[in-house]
Amino acid sequence: MVTFGLESWPWWLALGYLIIDLAVRIVSIIVVPRNRRPTSAMAWLLAIFFIPVVGVLLFLLIGNPKLPRARRRKQERINEYIADTGSHLNFGTLRPDAPDWFPPLVMMNQQMGALPLAGDNGAHLISDYQESLDEMADAIRGAESYVHIEFYIMQYDAATENLFHALEQAAARGIPVRVLLDYWANRWKPRYRQTIRRLERMGADWHLMLPVQPLRGRIQRPDLRNHRKLLVVDGRVGFVGSQNITDSSYNLPKNIRQGLHWVDLMVRVDGPVVASLNAVFLSDYYAETDRVPEGIDITSVESGTGDLDCQIVPSGPGFEVENNLRLFLGLLYAAKDRIMIVSPYFVPDEALLLAVTAAVDRGVQVELFVSEQGDQAMVYHAQRSYYEALLRAGIRIWMYPKPYILHTKSLTIDDQVAVIGSSNMDMRSFGLNMEVSMLVRGEEFVDEMRVVEDEYRALSRELTLEEWMQQPLRSTVLDNLARLTSALQ
Repeated sequence: MVTFGLESWPWWLALGYLIIDLAVRIVSIIVVPRNRRPTSAMAWLLAIFFIPVVGVLLFLLIGNPKLPRARRRKQERINEYIADTGSHLNFGTLRPDAPDWFPPLVMMNQQMGALPLAGDNGAHLISDYQESLDEMADAIRGAESYVHIEFYIMQYDAATENLFHALEQAAARGIPVRVLLDYWANRWKPRYRQTIRRLERMGADWHLMLPVQPLRGRIQRPDLRNHRKLLVVDGRVGFVGSQNITDSSYNLPKNIRQGLHWVDLMVRVDGPVVASLNAVFLSDYYAETDRVPEGIDITSVESGTGDLDCQIVPSGPGFEVENNLRLFLGLLYAAKDRIMIVSPYFVPDEALLLAVTAAVDRGVQVELFVSEQGDQAMVYHAQRSYYEALLRAGIRIWMYPKPYILHTKSLTIDDQVAVIGSSNMDMRSFGLNMEVSMLVRGEEFVDEMRVVEDEYRALSRELTLEEWMQQPLRSTVLDNLARLTSALQ
């Protein structure tokens, strides 16, 4: 801590300051590293030692990545509900001849809080942004019992008018429409008031997720987010992926000025796995309302239009470990031929960086798809700080061109297994965000993913090590500083 100028202080004041300085250092060394990654602990200690007032205040505000104690107890009940629900579900017939490593991976997911693996599912990708919104609207129009819709961002605008109209029509027929949207991602964003008014007029049962409302007794770490994106209709049809319910510009003036548009990928699913998606929605609904809707039977499911094996893996600060990170690591180490990663925010921890570079050493082809332009400066520069190490390891990096933000979050290995959902491969998604991922086994689904990856590759340019080493010094400094801050969680 800074002690400059203490010689001009009264001796007793200077002594008091030094005692407090020493006490804060000692307490920090004891408290900060406990149950925390070494890199994260070191980043916090550096912040506290070099910018003491700011560092201590930030640590007190956001130093604990867990939910409040009362909410953690509620999450424990939710996890028990998910486990109990899974034991009563009919999960169809699984595909034969799974690779030796696959059943243990599925078991690990389930022990961490995932639903069991479900067979007899249909799953089809939707890569067109507006088409995805319209397909969800069509599914809602076919609702007979209920509509459950949970999205990180939900805005009523020209692009989503069809979907909101479908919700309105369902509500008018007496169909319960339950809506969850993240507090911080929506509360002060464009079109929030118009969106809430539209939901209230139609009679939707809507709630904000993870609200920070001290006057109402709802206090928690303010940078926690529920980042999940899912829709369930009647327990028969579901949607999951990376896209939010909003225009592809997010209606932000700065995005509109730059002509930025988001590129996303959603999956329409049917079959037993929809019950697992519904269980995730119901758990989040309970977390925000302290009640479970009546008349929802998720134990009665029908076979889907395909025979894919699917497993829903929720993750977030309510779980004991980083479920999504462990899933990704298990797949990366299982790959034998190729790994395709699409992530708008790729900021790996040590374990993930080792896994992707070790894969290359094993002879696995590894490709990473990222955006040429970033929408979040700190994450964008933190991600760039890893490019040299990745390129030197032999990983091919594809830069999706401006003015588009490649927002898809997917991982495919070899020709039989894929993961798609809301989870980025960065420390925020691993530790702070509530995410949902879907593990899929089936060559036909991976073939669909390959078509999308080929489209991304055709539109992108490959970043070479030679080009990267020409980066100006100022960019390198910014990247490295952002890399340090990425560990503050």
